[in-house]
Amino acid sequence: KHILATLNNVVESLKALTNAVEEMRAENKDFQRRLNEVEQRTDALEEELEKEKQHTAALDSKTAALAQRLDDQENRARRNNLQILGFPEQIEKGKPIQFLQEALPKLLGLADGTQLEVERAHHTLAPHPEASQRLCPFIVTFLRFQEKEMIICKAKERGALDWEGNKILIFPDLSKELQEKRRTFLDVKKQLREQGAKYGLFYPATLKIFLEVRVYSFINPKEAQAFWKKQKSLLERKEAVE
Repeated sequence: KHILATLNNVVESLKALTNAVEEMRAENKDFQRRLNEVEQRTDALEEELEKEKQHTAALDSKTAALAQRLDDQENRARRNNLQILGFPEQIEKGKPIQFLQEALPKLLGLADGTQLEVERAHHTLAPHPEASQRLCPFIVTFLRFQEKEMIICKAKERGALDWEGNKILIFPDLSKELQEKRRTFLDVKKQLREQGAKYGLFYPATLKIFLEVRVYSFINPKEAQAFWKKQKSLLERKEAVE
């Protein structure tokens, strides 16, 4: 009887254990089902997120392209413009075109009787500066692009420009974005100038280095610096051998 009772207890325990295992299996199946649902939702969300990333990247690309086109159009609209800095405030006495038509030929040493065809001229839209502040430049629009280019060339040929004790600077009228882009070449231009290399910064922002019979063009200042560093090293070795 004792053995039979023990066996019955074992059987009951096994039944209880079996029931517990079955319950665990059922719970595990439910958990697995929920986990699969979560994974499916996660996959769907990741797919949607990837689509959104691609869509955002496409929009960013279009926005950048539109901004570049807008900046290009702005600079093309300014292609006949120059900024002239250094003339004292109010020196034009309300007649900026007449003043510049008289002052620029003298300043640049142009031939007697030269009549510059100025379409528009005005100071930049800013409050009149104090005595210690930087003067507002003239924005000058010439009727012909060739005449504007001639003035830039003459200014470069003359070097430092002085008008009645005032230092005059003449430079293209470019958008802020393009000015910043061209400014990134300042360091490499300084290196080239110190080494006596022949170079030029061409529109919109392309640095050209002239070496013997070849011309090397760069739109990235870091690439230009790396190139010139290598060329400088080669030139130094060549000079050392000679």
